[in-house]
Amino acid sequence: MRLLNYIVKRLLLILPVILGVSIIVFSLSRMTGGDPAAAYINDKMTELQIAQVYAKYHFDEPVWNQYWYWLQGIATGDWGWSITAVSPVTEAIKNKLPITAELTVFSMLIGVTVGISLGTQTALRKDKLFDQVSRVISLLGVSIPIFWLALIFQYVFFFKLGVLPISSAYSDEFVGKIPDITGFIALDSLLVGNVRLFVDHMIHMIMPSVALSFGTIAVLMRIQRNSMLEVLNLDYVKTARAKGLDEKVVINKHARRNALIPTTTVVGLSFGGSLGGAVLTESIFALPGMGRWAADSIRRLDTNSVLGFCLFIAMVYVLANLIVDVMYAYLDPRVKLD
Repeated sequence: MRLLNYIVKRLLLILPVILGVSIIVFSLSRMTGGDPAAAYINDKMTELQIAQVYAKYHFDEPVWNQYWYWLQGIATGDWGWSITAVSPVTEAIKNKLPITAELTVFSMLIGVTVGISLGTQTALRKDKLFDQVSRVISLLGVSIPIFWLALIFQYVFFFKLGVLPISSAYSDEFVGKIPDITGFIALDSLLVGNVRLFVDHMIHMIMPSVALSFGTIAVLMRIQRNSMLEVLNLDYVKTARAKGLDEKVVINKHARRNALIPTTTVVGLSFGGSLGGAVLTESIFALPGMGRWAADSIRRLDTNSVLGFCLFIAMVYVLANLIVDVMYAYLDPRVKLD
């Protein structure tokens, strides 16, 4: 019951956070100099029709009035029209979210699995060659920009080795043949029994997923290593070893779980970082997701799309952090859910 009350309280606290984000992104969108009415106007419209557009969407009123009416539209599901996607913003998000979600989930699975595993092993091999090499890799991971790493991957694995496709979410042979059940290509291909499409899609997602996960691997490796070293020196771990317990039991049952507590918090932040990194990754690998849509929208000064993207990412980010906080409380019984 306490956990449920905590979740409800945190959900209520999300509202002012989202409100603050909406004020910031809306204000910045109006400072770019772009015309917010451009999404609704075309060359064939008369001056009267253009004036009607300005009046309908309150673009001829003060900016605080514009924000109020825009916020009302957000609350009622009218997020505006996207010039870039040639559809309502909500529909564009619905259509492009699956690719971005797949990319983010794949990269997080790689990042969390590899980062925590390497962090644990480096702690167990402190100051040895494996530890030294891993620390160098970790330093490179937090220093190398995603777009540069993605270009290096394309050069090595496509141009030089020819073992992975350079871009897109699937091969040309599947164009027009993608099943549309849930929007997630990997899941839909399995639902219709198209194994060739599933394998082809997964191969296309290898490079972007690994490129996006590299920063997560580096950060989690460092955090997990430091946390593991701290836990290994605590009395209860020394007591477990003194009792003659097998080293694997000591590490997996007693040490690793407690070492994961600070790492769990970083996972939530890394998830948000992966969503932000998807903008560059999808653009480089030509993936038709939200990141590429956002990048195209910025280039075209499509304010409705940019506002919708920023607001949606903010919502996902705060929800991800809520989930992380709940997991934190589960891993550490000392945490009070107040």
